[in-house]
Amino acid sequence: MLKYAYSALALVTALAAFQPAAATAAPKAASDTPAAAPAAPDAAADANADGADIIVTAKATRAATAIQHDEIQSILPGISPLKAIQTLPGVLYITADPWGYNEQNAQIFIHGFAGNQLGYTMDGVPLGDQSYGNYNGLSPQRAVISENVDRVVVATGAGDLATASNSNLGGTVETYSSDPLGHLGAQVSHTFGSYGTARTFVRVDTGDFGPGGNNALYLSGARQRARAWDFNGLQGGYQANAKFVHKDHIGKLTLYFDYNDFTQPNEDATVFFKPTPPAVATPVQLYTPYTKPFFYPDFATYRGSYLNQFGNSPATEGSNYRNYYSDAQRTDYLAYVRYEAKLTQDLTWSTTGYHHHNDGAGVVAGPLGQSITTAQPYLDPNYATDCHFSGNGNGVVNGSASCVGTTAPQAAATGAALVAAAGGSGLITRTTEYRIDRTGVISALSLDIGNHKIEFGGWFEHNSTTQWRRWYAVDVNNPGNSTPYIRPLSVARPLFTQYQGEARINELQLHLQDSWQVITPLRVDFGFKTSAQWADGRFPVQPVAGSLSGLSGGLPQGKINTLRWFLPAIGASYDLNGHETFYFNVQKNLRQYPAYLAGGGGPWFTGSQTAFNAFATQGKPETSWTYEGGLRTHRSFGGGIGLEGQINYYHVVFIDRLLAISTNPGGIAGSGITGGTSILVNVGNVHTDGVDAAFTLHLGRTFSLYNAASYNLSTYKSDYTSTATGIGAATNTCIGGFVVTGGVVPTCGKQLPGVPKWLNKTVATLTVGPIDAQVIGDFVGRRFTTFTDDASVPSYYLTSFRIAAHVPEGILPLRKAQIALNITNLTNEKGASTLSIGSATNSYSVYPIAPRQWFLTLSAAY
Repeated sequence: MLKYAYSALALVTALAAFQPAAATAAPKAASDTPAAAPAAPDAAADANADGADIIVTAKATRAATAIQHDEIQSILPGISPLKAIQTLPGVLYITADPWGYNEQNAQIFIHGFAGNQLGYTMDGVPLGDQSYGNYNGLSPQRAVISENVDRVVVATGAGDLATASNSNLGGTVETYSSDPLGHLGAQVSHTFGSYGTARTFVRVDTGDFGPGGNNALYLSGARQRARAWDFNGLQGGYQANAKFVHKDHIGKLTLYFDYNDFTQPNEDATVFFKPTPPAVATPVQLYTPYTKPFFYPDFATYRGSYLNQFGNSPATEGSNYRNYYSDAQRTDYLAYVRYEAKLTQDLTWSTTGYHHHNDGAGVVAGPLGQSITTAQPYLDPNYATDCHFSGNGNGVVNGSASCVGTTAPQAAATGAALVAAAGGSGLITRTTEYRIDRTGVISALSLDIGNHKIEFGGWFEHNSTTQWRRWYAVDVNNPGNSTPYIRPLSVARPLFTQYQGEARINELQLHLQDSWQVITPLRVDFGFKTSAQWADGRFPVQPVAGSLSGLSGGLPQGKINTLRWFLPAIGASYDLNGHETFYFNVQKNLRQYPAYLAGGGGPWFTGSQTAFNAFATQGKPETSWTYEGGLRTHRSFGGGIGLEGQINYYHVVFIDRLLAISTNPGGIAGSGITGGTSILVNVGNVHTDGVDAAFTLHLGRTFSLYNAASYNLSTYKSDYTSTATGIGAATNTCIGGFVVTGGVVPTCGKQLPGVPKWLNKTVATLTVGPIDAQVIGDFVGRRFTTFTDDASVPSYYLTSFRIAAHVPEGILPLRKAQIALNITNLTNEKGASTLSIGSATNSYSVYPIAPRQWFLTLSAAY
């Protein structure tokens, strides 16, 4: 219980913050604006004191918190918007790098919902579900340069009906880019620090120009380069943003463009195994290194000393073998045009058209032996009659029926031939190559009629997406072509394309809502939305027999069309006394089936056409009912002392929870390098109850203290059967314990894995003259790592620190000049960062917490 002391104390403190007190000043303007409303252009990108707050109050009828531009950059210059919201209540976001850029091991939970069950937008443009192997969007940091982010708004319970997302079972994360400044200006900053970090940001604003001064534009660019902290891999790339705004009495025109190209070295997770007593772990299972650094660029040592002559890794390391390298390479182009027309004094019409193109590759170069079960069916011309080698057993006779009668010399000869066929190095490279082309339109008509504000709108998107699973030779005579910085397809033909998936997806979402000011203190919001998806998935290239585990026949193909006409929402807020406001919200949401065709999680990667057809004809998408209510306060006590706070209770009924059970668990990122299909089953319902409490205390402009405490209990309501072959797997039993009995997995009453019950965040900021100092504390409670909760990782507490000095005005001919030092993981804490969970019992994978790092940033603005 001592582990939860931070959180419990913070929760009590936050509750105490709601005691009535005399007020002498009106609330701050920032909190009187709905959290999701666009900011004024001149306030957006200009650094100012009011832009450095974490806003824990809003006028929305749902729980919403916001983090502003200056506070985002104070956490760490260049930080991703998703990493920045880690300080908000009810949010868990973790990655292996301090900026939060690494998408391979990024993990987010909000109120028990995982990242791909939430909604994400940037300036209202949909960003997809943030899956690593993304098919329908891009991460916020790839959509906008960090320094151009005006604010990030998080609705932790349920997002607005107008949110353009087909995955937001839970809350939403809305990122907003800054508008151009109204005056001519330039900004430049450079960050350097640990592991060779070098990040440069430049922005030029034209200020208002043209007839009437109705136009404004900015152009900006960023370059980042940093070495991974545990191996010699370079994170880096270039990004550019441009934004143009024209405003007049008729309306507002906005043009936005983003280009992003980066390479991200990945990490490998460590696989842990906790056997069920009385069984004990073997020496191989007990080999669990804290990190598994890649060998790159030491090619000679890797192939000469680490791998054997057949490309097998050391047997003593089991699943925790080391790869040569792994990386994610992404190139994105995102553009939108928006026009907000004032048709009459009471009628406005906003329309946004957007297009997003992405191409990329996820690359892993590693031991041929670990991939031999996939490679041999393609590379061995005598596969039908040869011994079929098992994982990490290239060239070795095993006990399978195919190896009966095979001698050791015969197996060795076949193994040597396979090494030669894959380039002679004993390595092989696996890629998942991506293409996304999304085009869409978002439109809304808003009408003010007396005390009613009625909005009708819709979102339509057409998405054409393709994924290729390809394998490449690693040429022993030309290892320079096998690096994390080269697209394999640009320098060589694939050895083989294992499969290719193509999906064509149309999304349609309509909404109708009314915000009714019933009486002065009472506002009621009600409405509904529709959600429709027409998805068609095909595999022009199918895997050959024996190359993909769990596959019966070919990968399934076909259409799944889902339409839900009525997803209602109702909420209200009541201003009790001008300082305290009560609110509640009830909302139903739906997550459409993910049409990703290169891995588990959706019906198109189940193991048979029969399983797919069952989902197409009988399946039910995941839905949720979210009930939330709370109390907000905003008070000023004179002398510059102010307090704003929010306490929020929520109850969620998560219906038809889908669980993708991998047929090939373990290994990189929690699944075997050779991949495998999934058994997709409905495991019943999940119920969640939780409380968030957050407050910000201001002592003039000198000191502020923010604290947020969260408690979450998310539990399965039924066991499920691991032997299910159809859709339904919930058994409606609750046998208890941790042992799988007769195929029944005892999940009933168990906390969702990966979701901590307790979170606590603290931000203390002190300003004395030109000096700013800030300390951030982040407590993450114990997390379970299997579906039966038979294993867990302990809690941790991370601390970061920042100190900055501003050059006083008038000394330099600049609007702003600053030097800042940031230190992440100040106490050099070790522990479990991201979890990769895929097993009912015994095993799980863990990424390590990044060590202490320092960064020095010089910035100036004219």
